Amino acid sequence: MTVRRSQVLHCLARVWLVVLSLLVLAGCGRHPDYVRVSLTPSSISTASLNQPRPTVTPIRMGVAAILSPKTTSAGYAALKSYLERELSTPVELVQRGTYAEINELLRTRQIDFAFICTGAYVRGEQEFGMEVLAVSEVAGSTVYYSYIIVPADSPVESPADLRGRTFAFTDPLSLTGYIAPLMLFQSLGIRPEDFFQRTLFTYSHDNSIRAVAERWVDAAGVDSVVYETMTREDQALAGAAKIIWRSEPFGAPPVVVHPGMDAAMKERIRRVLLSMGDDPEGRATLAPLGVERFVPAGPELYDSARRAMASVGGLQ
Repeated sequence: MTVRRSQVLHCLARVWLVVLSLLVLAGCGRHPDYVRVSLTPSSISTASLNQPRPTVTPIRMGVAAILSPKTTSAGYAALKSYLERELSTPVELVQRGTYAEINELLRTRQIDFAFICTGAYVRGEQEFGMEVLAVSEVAGSTVYYSYIIVPADSPVESPADLRGRTFAFTDPLSLTGYIAPLMLFQSLGIRPEDFFQRTLFTYSHDNSIRAVAERWVDAAGVDSVVYETMTREDQALAGAAKIIWRSEPFGAPPVVVHPGMDAAMKERIRRVLLSMGDDPEGRATLAPLGVERFVPAGPELYDSARRAMASVGGLQ
């Protein structure tokens, strides 16, 4: 039994040697995958590869929907480029569909400065101390108006003639497109929900103007600067509507910041804005927006807007 066991073990050992030889020969028939190592010194350290690439944080510029998004994007693209060059910093354009959304982005510091309407400024001033950097000037004036417009051939001659018709407001925070017309209707003893067949919000002044010109609505409250700019550039549009009412003057739409914005950056942006009117390229950049220049403004410029908003319950 011992001899037989020894023979079996000897046989298994010979089989294992044959298998091992075959494996070695098979390995010699192919090229192994070697790890390639360069011994040339690298100019980039391992530490630098692990470090994030430095980035420049853009300045975030908010634009309220005074104009429709497409028009706003086209009109403010040149201004964005101009500010990037003058500030030597990337500028990110941020748009939203309503005035309240831009106010909220500024309140929560998700944008750095914004071009907004007067009504939105008065609300933001009350809610979190929103500050004015500069105010737009048009035709040498820093005031503008609310217009009520109707189709050019409409028999309507005054707001009192609009009973039973359709009326377009712009935005719940728009001074000229909502607050001022509402104040007028209140003075006339008119409740819009009872007086008009239907009311609606278009969320931009150019949309409201076109809604009247194309007879989607019978009347609308609009920004005087937007109306004058659009009808000056489009004669067909000018002949399609007429003004039946004009409000008292209000302080023009401002450029605003959060009160906690870095003081140095705030001053840099202010200086660039205020110098645009003295620069031919700056004036050309502002022209499509219907603005001649930006100028400083005192708080009293917005007193009439504050009164208007308080009268319709827009302020606490």
